[in-house]
Formats: sequence, C-alpha cells, structure tokens
Amino acid sequence: MFRAIYLEQNEDKSVRHSIQSLDESALPEGDVRVAVDYSTINYKDGLAITGAAPVVRKYPMVPGIDLAGTVAESSNPDFKAGDAVVLNGWGVGEGHWGGLSQQARLKGDWLIRLPAAFTARQAMAIGTAGYTAALCVQALVRAGITPDRGDVLVTGAAGGVGSVAIALLAKRGYRVIASTGRASEEAYLKDLGAAEIIDRAELSEKGRPVGKERWAGAVDAVGSHTLANVLAQTRYGGAVAACGLAQGGDLPASVYPFILRGVSLLGVDSVMAPRPVRETAWALLADDLDTAKLDAMTREVGLEEAPAVAADIVKGQVRGRVVVNVNT
Repeated sequence: MFRAIYLEQNEDKSVRHSIQSLDESALPEGDVRVAVDYSTINYKDGLAITGAAPVVRKYPMVPGIDLAGTVAESSNPDFKAGDAVVLNGWGVGEGHWGGLSQQARLKGDWLIRLPAAFTARQAMAIGTAGYTAALCVQALVRAGITPDRGDVLVTGAAGGVGSVAIALLAKRGYRVIASTGRASEEAYLKDLGAAEIIDRAELSEKGRPVGKERWAGAVDAVGSHTLANVLAQTRYGGAVAACGLAQGGDLPASVYPFILRGVSLLGVDSVMAPRPVRETAWALLADDLDTAKLDAMTREVGLEEAPAVAADIVKGQVRGRVVVNVNT
C-alpha cells in the first residue's frame, strides 16, 4: 500500500481531492516502478488539484508533474533497482499518475538519472520550474544574448521559474531586472541576484506596439499583455524566451518588434523535450545553480499540506519553490 493525493471529478466538473491509501496494483502501466522520495508543487499542479483549469485529461488522477526517487523495479534496460532518478513533465500528473505519491510506475524513457550534484530533495526544489528556467537561459545564450548586450528581464520573478532564472542569470554575469507584483519580495529577489526591481503593473496592461528599448533579453513566464509589453521594449536584435501563461495564454502584440527591431520570440517547452535536451539543462543547473540560493528559495511540506499550497500557487501567493516530502 502507498499514500497519494487522489483527484476525482464531480458531476458538475469540479474537482475534489483526498489523501488515499492505494494498492500497488492500482498503478498505471510502465516499465519502471519508482519509490518516490520527493515531489513538488508547480503552477500546473495547482491548476490540477484545485480544478482551476482543465489540465487533467482523465480521472481519477494522482497529480504531480515532478518526482525524484529510487528505482524499485525495472524491465527497462536503461535503469535497474537502486538507481536514483528524476522525472519532469511528459504528461505525468495530467494523463498518467504522477509524483504526489509514495509510488509511481512510469515509462523509463521519461526518466533521467539524478545528477550527482544534487540530492533528491534539491532536484525537486529545482523541479520543472527550475529545469524550465535552465531551458530559457540556454535559449537566450543560443540567441546570442550575452551579458555585454545589456540587461535581462525576468517576469513573475518571485515564482519558481523566475527565482531560478534570476539565480542562473546572475551567476553567469547578467544584470537582471526582476518584475514582480510583490514589493515585499525585493530583498529576496536581490539576494538571488536581481540588480533592479520593477512593478509588474508597468507591463501588465495594454501598451504601445513598440516602446523605449530597455532590455536585451527576457525570460517570461506570464504571457498575455505582459509578454506583449516585454517584446515591445526589447532592444534591437534582442530575444525573449517564453515559457508560461500566468496572466493568460493570449498574446495581444503587434509585428513591429519583430520587423523593426529584429526581436526574436523563443518558445520554450519543458514537457516533451527529449532526454538529451533535459540532460543538458540539468548539467547547466549542476554547473551554475548555487545550492545555497536554492535552499533560500525553498520550503518543505508534507503530502497533507500540498493541496493548500496548490491553492496558494494559483493565487500567486507562493514564493520560490515548495518541496513535498511524500513520506511525511
């Protein structure tokens, strides 16, 4: 038997959650069974647990798009019992039972080995949010956005993606501008490496098609008017890595930043990225992420507390990263 957060759908399409004790036979198909040590709460997990958006494709569902643990049994040639592994994405927690559970059965092709630089807890402090931040930084580097080109903006700065992105960019020598709606987080953001804080209200309303050139690049996890304004204020030849939609999935922008300033919009997907892409992102994290800063942006909760955190993250009330110890 194992414990897990269990989601069911009511007749009115609302979602109810509970902590259930389940038999191992209930686990879905897969060629690797993992004894989970830690999971985490991402924005998508918040949407799934609260039912705030229809991210779950079938019920009942065990949420959790991330997990770290130890292989308990495997028929996959890439993994054997005792291997320490990490999973991010692949539709887990949406269409396949996920990581907010003491056990998971998965396809081995979805797993990577836990990098030696991190413990299982640290890997989940990073989670999909931090791994996505690494993908965004890599996208900016590939686009030629070097520290000497100018400032780099990070939107949703106090969230998981934003927090890790600031730490990574600052370590690489970029001058980082952090956009947040929480003025109380200024000290936290500056400790991570932000040089300047701006109010998200500067970017969240409808703006001009092009504006004053302010930054060479940006990491945006917000979308909608925010992303449109970020593009409109990006310098000539700059680039913006887009990975989220906390404000909305629309993009009320114009073509002007692209055709007048040669700005590039870089789409970043973390869910279906192939294993080699994942491994390079985790290698960047191992090289450039200060674990002291990681610890400073992380708090730990148990499985019972996770649904309350899920509700808070949807409301934008969670700072940094939340690790879930599924065995407490």
